[in-house]
Amino acid sequence: MKHHAFGRMPFTVTNVGFGAWQIGGSWGDISEADGRAALNAALDAGMTFIDTADVYGDGRSEKIIADVLKTRGGERPMVATKAGRRLNPHVAEGYTKVNLEGFIDRSLTNLAVDSLDLVQLHCPPRDVLYQPEVFGALDALQKAGKIKGYGVSVEKVEDALKAIEYPGVVSIQIIYNIFRQRPDHLFFQEARRRNVAIIARVPLASGLLSGKITRDTHFASDDHRNFNRNGEAFDVGETFAGVPFEVGLQAVEEVRKLVPGGATMAAFALRWILMSDAVTVVIPGARNAEQAKGNAAATDLAPLSADVMAATRQIYERLIAPHVHQRW
Repeated sequence: MKHHAFGRMPFTVTNVGFGAWQIGGSWGDISEADGRAALNAALDAGMTFIDTADVYGDGRSEKIIADVLKTRGGERPMVATKAGRRLNPHVAEGYTKVNLEGFIDRSLTNLAVDSLDLVQLHCPPRDVLYQPEVFGALDALQKAGKIKGYGVSVEKVEDALKAIEYPGVVSIQIIYNIFRQRPDHLFFQEARRRNVAIIARVPLASGLLSGKITRDTHFASDDHRNFNRNGEAFDVGETFAGVPFEVGLQAVEEVRKLVPGGATMAAFALRWILMSDAVTVVIPGARNAEQAKGNAAATDLAPLSADVMAATRQIYERLIAPHVHQRW
């Protein structure tokens, strides 16, 4: 794996990290044992970046991470978490210093640390990005030593561009994959100019780009690919990257033709993301150790050719862009 400086922070991270949403919840039945095995496999493969959130399994993900890292000992990877989604209702008025500090204190306990490496506002309402006092509160919490740095996880490119206007924002987490190519049009240029780290999430479009999902695939009732198919619980862009399921399956069959022999589609899709030098780290999730090892293998693939990159762009523009490009 390649290692990158994490923007303006004093961390160096691998270009493939571990997304810990799946080991928390909302992906069907994943046992704690499988979650631990997946994380251990990722760390054994050399990954040095873990992304989680306080709402993933109501703290389950953070606690599993803390326990695994304590058991392993040695040099710690960078661990990023998120805050804000515990608000109910999830409204801009709830992003107060008191609430944010409460969420951060809870994550400090869950992760068993004295200071969080990175806390990210968790896809906040857009109005939050127009409230300098929110970022002033994060500055104060950083000065107090509770967080080493802060960033914003966003749904839309416009929100990313607004967030990086705040000088304290060191990172942006955004959906970027073969089915969500708009961030590379303008946002990546601005992020590079400001030395803002980019965390690419939903890299496999909720599994569509693994090539293993079919029309007959069954998703459990507690899997967001079932209960959030139309955005019933949170932004629909988080499920299948916002691509209508049947359209996604059609596009996957065209992408499949581009995958080199001996490679999985998942590894190919991750390698596609790593072709952008603006991406600091991509954070695929894993249900088990085998998937974690497969994600790490993406770094072994040769760079994709200009012809292959052009072909993926054509698939995107013809089939996918009409559904997602201007929406996110």
